Amino acid sequence: MMNVSVRMEDDTKKKFEKFCKDVGLSISAAFNIYAKRVIREHKIPFDISNEDPFYSAENQERLARSINHAKEGKLTEHELIEA
Repeated sequence: MMNVSVRMEDDTKKKFEKFCKDVGLSISAAFNIYAKRVIREHKIPFDISNEDPFYSAENQERLARSINHAKEGKLTEHELIEA
């Protein structure tokens, strides 16, 4: 066995510890699961991007639908609720 050190913000660590505890894992077990999945799949098991989510294909499609609805007069009126 080998020890590996990971640096992360205090708040991130606290939240990660709580999550692991809630699902019955240690932090060590969670990192081992992650490492084994990376090795098995030969990739990071989630998308990593520096793109602004506003320009995602999904959001652009939604915006285009909203614009078309507006052009067709299919608008919904909402009341302004002050917080």
